[in-house]
Formats: sequence, structure tokens, C-alpha cells
Amino acid sequence: MKRNTKIATALAAGVLTIGGVLAVGPVTADQGGAASGAAQTAPQSLLMNAQHPGSHHGGGMDGIRQHDRNCDGAAALAEQGTLTAAQKATLAGMAEEEKLAHDLYTEFSARYDARAFERIAAAESSHLTAVRALLNRYDVTDPTAGEQAGEFTDPAVQATYNRLLKQGEDSLTGALKAGRTVETDDIAVLTQALSGLTAPDTRHVYTHLLAASERHLTAFEHWIAAQ
Repeated sequence: MKRNTKIATALAAGVLTIGGVLAVGPVTADQGGAASGAAQTAPQSLLMNAQHPGSHHGGGMDGIRQHDRNCDGAAALAEQGTLTAAQKATLAGMAEEEKLAHDLYTEFSARYDARAFERIAAAESSHLTAVRALLNRYDVTDPTAGEQAGEFTDPAVQATYNRLLKQGEDSLTGALKAGRTVETDDIAVLTQALSGLTAPDTRHVYTHLLAASERHLTAFEHWIAAQ
């Protein structure tokens, strides 16, 4: 209870920075029924006193909602370009990265009384939907299609998920640190993926995902410091 009180204090102090939801529609592929449409139904208590640093829309619940709506509108895919074989492989990998984050945060949300995980999991669900739209547009096989929660096609991604899940099994601090690792890795992957990328639609989505990961990372760092 004491640890959760500290997180609530951090939220009230204005360190909730988990906006940037990029949504183009509900998640439709199998994920064990998790978080479908959750981006619109997260508990208000999580966000009631939150601030959104750097947002010109202002803080609090209204500011967060306005920012989400803006990101939703911005998710309409830009002009299609051309992807190399390597860039298509990266796009497929991006889907697994987003699913890993969603599944991990969903698991931690069920394990701990910290609704922050639920809110960020909803954002990751929307991010995965945006990546899937690109996969469909470029006729790239979706490696996450039909995979249940916590299951991945790439053995390396599966090993990472298993390791981070184990890290967060025993304590909330461990779970928060696992989240920090996920966002740090995502930032590195997205930064590299944007290098040399010319397709307008893919750059558009990756840029939004990068901004969201940077906000999520800042949030996790604040929550870890509050422990």
C-alpha cells in the first residue's frame, strides 16, 4: 500500500506522461482478449490530477484527452512510399516489439495495484494497430497474428519477454524497471529504423511511436524514483 501511495503522489505531482496514444481503430488480431478498445476506457482516477509536461493543451484530464484526440486524428496514414526488404523486416519486428510491451504491461496491471500499467498497455494496443495498418498496406506478414498473450514468433523476442516478466514478478519496482527497459529499447529501435527511411506513412507512424516511448520512459523513471 505504501508503494502505491508513492506512485499516486507522483501522479498528483504532475509526472504522468503517458499521452501520445496513436490509434487507427481497435485491435483485431488475437491477443487473448486483452485490452481491446481499452484506450478509451481507462479509469479516470489514474489521470485525474495528472499533468502533461510540454503540452500546449494544458494539464489535467482534459489536457490528456485533447492530446489523445490529436494523436488519433494524426494517425491517418500519410502517403505510401517504398520500403526496402530490410525495412519491411524492421516493420514486422516493430509489431512484435509493440505486442511485447502491451502483453507485459497487461500482465503487470493484473499483478499490481498500479493502474499506470493498464493505461500504458492501452496505448501500446493502439500503437500495434497502427503498425498492423502499415503491414497490411505494404503486404508484409504480421508475425503477431494469431499469437496469444505472451507468445511471440521470434525466439529472441520471446526470450526478452520471459526475462522481463520474471524481473517484474516479485516486486512493483522490478516491474517498473522492466517497463523502463522496454521503452529504452523501443527508443533505440525506432531511432535506428527512422534513419534512411523515406516512406512518408511509415516515418509518420514511427515518429509518433518514438515520441510516445520517450514519454513512457520519463513516466517510468519518475515512478521508479518515487519508490
